[in-house]
Amino acid sequence: MDAGAGDWRHDRVGAALRGENPTVLRRLGAGFAVIGDVQFLPGYCVLVTDSPGIDRLTDLPRGRRLAFLADMDLLGEAVQTVCARRDPGFRRINLEIQGNHDAFLHAHVWPRYEWEGPEHTWRPVALHPIERWRAPEPSTVLGPQHDDLRADLVAELDRLGASNH
Repeated sequence: MDAGAGDWRHDRVGAALRGENPTVLRRLGAGFAVIGDVQFLPGYCVLVTDSPGIDRLTDLPRGRRLAFLADMDLLGEAVQTVCARRDPGFRRINLEIQGNHDAFLHAHVWPRYEWEGPEHTWRPVALHPIERWRAPEPSTVLGPQHDDLRADLVAELDRLGASNH
């Protein structure tokens, strides 16, 4: 997804801190639970650091690292619960901290599904066709059609105690 100058996507951390990032589901202990811009794997979420200028997990003091990892676990559990309830083809979640493209600490929470097919289920999500991110089907671009999914994820985060972080 291309973002123009001044677009919140150019500074996702700052936009989340200012309350201007529309993908934010909840503020957690060391970051923000956000829903992915593209939902070709429904329920895809990202944990975004709440510390501007932090690029790697090891840039954080150990206590904040552990808090970030605990938030990743919480978001992962919420995604797993919601996706398993919504889709009988749900298999598992993949948790990834890569840092290959975006220069801020973030962790991907990928739901994985049987319907991805054998050519994808055994491979990392990054090996899905690049068009799924760069030229996604309109139905997979985050929008109002995902409002129920967003609400389910927020409710599950709240049930798990995210609002107490």
